[in-house]
Amino acid sequence: MIKLNKFKTTLLAVSLAVLSTNSAKAANYKVVQGDSLYTISKTFNTNTNTLKNTNNLKSDIIYPGQVLDVPAKTYTVKSGDSLYLISKKYQISLDLLRKANNYWKDTIYVGQTLLIPEVSVSAVSTPSNISKSVISYTESDLDLLARLITAEAQGEPYKAQVAVGAVVINRVQSANWPNTIKEVIYQKSNGYYQFTPVLNGWINKPASSTARQAALEALKGSDPTNGAEFYFDNSTTNAWLWSKPISLKVGNMIFALK
Repeated sequence: MIKLNKFKTTLLAVSLAVLSTNSAKAANYKVVQGDSLYTISKTFNTNTNTLKNTNNLKSDIIYPGQVLDVPAKTYTVKSGDSLYLISKKYQISLDLLRKANNYWKDTIYVGQTLLIPEVSVSAVSTPSNISKSVISYTESDLDLLARLITAEAQGEPYKAQVAVGAVVINRVQSANWPNTIKEVIYQKSNGYYQFTPVLNGWINKPASSTARQAALEALKGSDPTNGAEFYFDNSTTNAWLWSKPISLKVGNMIFALK
């Protein structure tokens, strides 16, 4: 009788292992400009060697449009869904969900398929890590940053709104600028405000909900600009701004490094 129970236990364990393996299917991810095996591995909680082995790659070179198998689930959007609600359901950050799908719009549609990155057990058990910010801030700082984003990038793609927030964060983190959000936004240089909305008063207009979310993403470390400390409209004729190394063009906005 003891032997029989032991056999049943072993059989059950094997069956569960098979089910677990079958449920961990790979999903297809399409490479975009700027991707590398390293950045993709970080997004999908794996490593470059595993990606190379899974996809039979002989080198680290990948190219835009290439399709890779990655450890992720797929989710089909249903009525009433939003990117925010889906990220909460799967206990991942909104930024991670966007990165996994290279999707920076706010609108999703019924039937749309999204990749859901696999998360480690430690990440699920400590969700506070998801909301960790790269700099300290108050609710007042968040509101001010969101109002700047609204004034500067309302009507621009969501990626541009996150990028505006990232520029402010990058300045706060740089030794060349003040070290708080408020001081950066209200800074004067040679008698001129750094940000036009402070001069024309648009900084005092209420922030949109989208701008607030973009501000939160920037505060959590999302930086589509890869370190930019300047941004400007693509219609500007300022030669000094155009002379700076450009790190991102999105919508009507240009983002440049120091």
